[in-house]
Amino acid sequence: MKKNITYIAIVFVIFAFANSSKDEFSKESLSKKLVSFDKSNISFEDILKKHTGRVTVIEIWASWCSDCVKAMPKIKETQNEFKNIDYIFISMDKSFEQWHDGIEKHELKGEHYWVTDGMKGEFGKSIDLDWIPRYIILDKNGKIITYRAIETDFDQIHNTLKTLQ
Repeated sequence: MKKNITYIAIVFVIFAFANSSKDEFSKESLSKKLVSFDKSNISFEDILKKHTGRVTVIEIWASWCSDCVKAMPKIKETQNEFKNIDYIFISMDKSFEQWHDGIEKHELKGEHYWVTDGMKGEFGKSIDLDWIPRYIILDKNGKIITYRAIETDFDQIHNTLKTLQ
């Protein structure tokens, strides 16, 4: 029994590190279409291209997610401290209206996109989405510096952003 628990723990750690150390998005994730605020479709790759040359924080969230709502003050603090960084919010809300209302309610500043098939859909799977809020940090060249950070990782997020300025 003890060996089984140890084995499971080792597999979990290896899996966690494998997912947290990606430095680029897969072709599959780059090709996925997201919905913009004007209801047009745009590929994830085209969204990222708009931010080339800028450090970028991507937050994946949903208005129904209590951890996401709890982390809103922290992302706003981050935006106030790191004003020269781009912020992209990708919503996993169940409807366009919920997404739109969530942006207004929480006064989120940045670029906003919506994934129509939710966390377990094609886009979510392509980026190994297992929890929200999820934060991804890209350097000025679009290289992934942090692939998986969650709401309890804001000290790490801030330290990473300080090194990228």
